[in-house]
Amino acid sequence: MNTMKTKMILGTAALAATQLYAVPTAARRAEAVAEATKIYEQLTPDETVQMAMMDNPEIKRLGLPRFHWWSEALHGYARAGLATVFPQAIGAGATFDADLEFRMADAISTEARAKANLFRARNQRGGNRCLSLWSPNVNMFRDPRWGRGQETFGEDPYLSGVMGSAFVRGIQGDDPKYFKAVACAKHYAVHSGPEKKRHEFNVNVDKRDLYEYYLPAFKALVCDAEVESVMGAYSAVNGEPCCANSMLLKDILRKEWGFKGTVVSDVGAVEDISAKHHFKADKVEASLATIAGGLDLCSEGTYHQLRGPMKEGKIKKDLLKDAVVNILTTRALLGDLDQNAKTPWDNLGAKDIASPAHKALALEVADKSLVLVKNNGILPLDMSKINTIGVWGRARDTNVLMGNYNGETDDPVSVLSGFLREVGPEIVVEEGHGGNVTIACLGICPSDEGEEHDKKSLAMWSNLSNQLRSDRQKNPNKKIVGVVFGGSAIDLREAAEFCDALIIAWYPGEQGGRAIARAILGKTNPGGRLPITYCKDPDQLPDFEDYRLPGHSYRYMDSNVLFPFGYGLSYTTFAYSDIRMKKGADGSVKVGAKVTNTGKMAGDEVVQLYVRSPKSSGDRRIHHLEGFKRITLKPGETKNAVFTLTKEQLMQFGMDGKQSLAKGTYELFVGGGQPGCTENVLSAKVDM
Repeated sequence: MNTMKTKMILGTAALAATQLYAVPTAARRAEAVAEATKIYEQLTPDETVQMAMMDNPEIKRLGLPRFHWWSEALHGYARAGLATVFPQAIGAGATFDADLEFRMADAISTEARAKANLFRARNQRGGNRCLSLWSPNVNMFRDPRWGRGQETFGEDPYLSGVMGSAFVRGIQGDDPKYFKAVACAKHYAVHSGPEKKRHEFNVNVDKRDLYEYYLPAFKALVCDAEVESVMGAYSAVNGEPCCANSMLLKDILRKEWGFKGTVVSDVGAVEDISAKHHFKADKVEASLATIAGGLDLCSEGTYHQLRGPMKEGKIKKDLLKDAVVNILTTRALLGDLDQNAKTPWDNLGAKDIASPAHKALALEVADKSLVLVKNNGILPLDMSKINTIGVWGRARDTNVLMGNYNGETDDPVSVLSGFLREVGPEIVVEEGHGGNVTIACLGICPSDEGEEHDKKSLAMWSNLSNQLRSDRQKNPNKKIVGVVFGGSAIDLREAAEFCDALIIAWYPGEQGGRAIARAILGKTNPGGRLPITYCKDPDQLPDFEDYRLPGHSYRYMDSNVLFPFGYGLSYTTFAYSDIRMKKGADGSVKVGAKVTNTGKMAGDEVVQLYVRSPKSSGDRRIHHLEGFKRITLKPGETKNAVFTLTKEQLMQFGMDGKQSLAKGTYELFVGGGQPGCTENVLSAKVDM
């Protein structure tokens, strides 16, 4: 391969451009620890307890301002008024574009800093006013019924780790002295429903499942992106509540992974330890259990129960030393402890919130999140043959743009509004079932899934499915384009049958209607890929409360698939050729192939790399994603997609959770989707 003449596409997280720095420097962290320790030594016992809770009080004699630890920024700075609303996290996962995710997170942290500056000028330092951002959510979306799956990047730990790491870097910035904002990896760990039982639910999981599936994304955020905060989940793992689980918080997070930041609890999780899990007798014992287990910050008022015993001398102040020093260190790295601190973002303000540039970025993310899963040739629309477009269903609904944990936009663009803006005045766009083509806005909305409630059914709203069926029966030749909203996989059997084309739109953010119109009209070419599996028959899903892996996600499911993970169509075609491979002395393997746009329209291809272990290895994974890169190709253009697999990425997990490399022949697949799910895949074999 002549790399001087051919653009090389690097597809591993380790080589991503956004991973070339680690901040703050080790020397700077040491300074912050010393600063935090000095402040800790001056705290009274009562102040020490208060400093270990979510709302750190102002302490005037030490020059410490109030600091509240809870703000949300999942897909935009949330719950604090005007902000740019980007596509929900599941839609961002569908972009398969880590660089885009980084740019989005950078914009979010810019708005967070701007908001914080404005709030501090008015001495507003309470909840949803701070720079501790409790995002991203890298739990595994193992089951489509989970209500909060929309907050994740999907069902695959590698995809989640790469996208989550890009988000963390965008939030925390690249300044060697200060964090731009602090990201938080949540909910650690093994948490993905049931929501109704989450405050008392216990997951029994063996170490192989834990290390193979539930932990890798968290490990990537800690070890690669150096996330500064990790949130313990409400639930329990193997009988120990996550916020008091020393195996998770001390043995794995601190010792194995070398985490240096602050561990926070989910809100109310410490109280749950006695009140819901009945793991301890009362709030005092629950508090002590979390401290012993490795928690730093109690995100509620339960630690108030320690103030009396500490004042009486029954509990020593130094019990909380490590926790409070960690908390104050993180604040120091934000520039929050020094009243005279000068950061690169001090001049950000109102002009930087919901700016034209950020709105344009929201549109770009929405454009790239759309996944075309069916097209009988109707798309893109031939506008020379169309004079009227009918739009029905959720045509005017802006709620379906938002998802949960969202900010407030000043310009939500519905599908109807998007078409009116994009088609021009010579085309009639009307709400209804007439026209040369109808756009059926289907699916579900955020109130159907979310925090505290899972989906009882995977069906879309019955009035929408009934209307779709009726339209098709009345006019078998009617041109119908289906647009599916929702943050999770729903039952699309009828939609796939009755629609001529079908687009998964997720909760696409404030510019969602424009993105949908642009794709249907051919102004953009859909290039998103599914970050989750759409099953054929929801009744064949495993027990929702069973966290064992067989039957969950594409890695362990070999049937009951309607639309597979990694799947997505384009208005153009791509061809793969010339796969080649080279083993490195360190056990790594470099594999690549040529990708050519063989169609007549420019488009994006998501090149995916999967690994399949030797049959004799005992690996339960059918195959597993270990590389991806989204590339843009003009008609006739060819680019090389090159990936470097580390030795660790080829290994299998044992029952002890440890990895080893089985001897034998490994299959490597490079293509536009999973092997067996598309013909556009090349394979190579390597003996290890």
